[in-house]
Amino acid sequence: MIRFEAVTKVFPGGTTAVDALDLEIHEGETTVLVGSSGCGKTTTLRMINRMIEASSGTITVGGRDVATLDQNTLRRGIGYVIQQSGLFPHRTVLDNIATVPRLLGWDKKRARARAAELMEIVGLPQEMATRFPHQLSGGQQQRVGVARALAADPPILLMDEPFGAVDPVVRTLLQDELLRLQKELRKTIVFVTHDIDEAVRLGDRIAVFRQGGHLVQYSTPAELLAHPADDFVAEFLGAQRGLRLLSLGSLKEVPALPVTTVARDAPAETVAATAAGAGIRWMVAVEADGRPYAWVDAEGNSLPVATVRDGGTLLDALEAVVSSPRGHVVRVDAEGKVAGVSSERDVLRAAAAHRSTVIGDGGQEVAT
Repeated sequence: MIRFEAVTKVFPGGTTAVDALDLEIHEGETTVLVGSSGCGKTTTLRMINRMIEASSGTITVGGRDVATLDQNTLRRGIGYVIQQSGLFPHRTVLDNIATVPRLLGWDKKRARARAAELMEIVGLPQEMATRFPHQLSGGQQQRVGVARALAADPPILLMDEPFGAVDPVVRTLLQDELLRLQKELRKTIVFVTHDIDEAVRLGDRIAVFRQGGHLVQYSTPAELLAHPADDFVAEFLGAQRGLRLLSLGSLKEVPALPVTTVARDAPAETVAATAAGAGIRWMVAVEADGRPYAWVDAEGNSLPVATVRDGGTLLDALEAVVSSPRGHVVRVDAEGKVAGVSSERDVLRAAAAHRSTVIGDGGQEVAT
């Protein structure tokens, strides 16, 4: 979808931001550009829609040299999301989202209908349609920014550190939303971040840049983490590289065991009878809606419960089981209801198997 051939950008004064870049970005994938400040990743992104002009080399989008295209036409066909959303403060949410369709000549009714549809897609309630940006939280503003970028249904979406200005909890929610949208829409996304965890979580492929705009490694997250190209990449990935590998593994790799549950407010005799009938000591006490509350036993003892979503990763499971005083993690479904348990032993075995599969070292037996 996007190809860089020997692309160089030298700014006035002689600073080389990007140096002889060769890069192919695949259609329908999310490609993440990472590196420290000043490595050329944002310059690379902005050369795609000609917000920055290349000094030399060729950039093609869909086989067409961007240098031969009208800038405004090019940009209206590419969605663009920046940090802190960049919304028009004097326009409502609905009119902000409808900006590009209106520029493309859509009538007001059609543009607003598309905007309302996109509000639902990105998880914004319709009552926010008439609000202005200053009346929204940072996370809500970023959702509006994503919706605006998608309004004219562009095949390409450029995202320049879009979640960098929000707190970690909101950032995770926005990442979840982007993953959901990408699974549904399959856009060609170029995403800039300095956060390697964000890159690993979102990217189908990751391009690592070093100072001077040199591309050091371009590969899948698994290949990057398992086989860094050199010491620079290994250092950039950090000491937690092994744990990050587990974020690529799924909880589906861990056996799910059945678990006996009892109502949180059940009488002591009911708890004791349930334990005796099942031939066990510990059970999970659940709220009325089926959500786990605590581990309980027939003697009235209780312990905190650690949970992990069934759609979670091996790293999520490892973190949960380490914090569990019972050495078991409770699995919950999309509604937060108890769906089973997994033991520490099974989590560790799955983690070791995943690591050996990715790295190709044959793995080691894990004993607990």
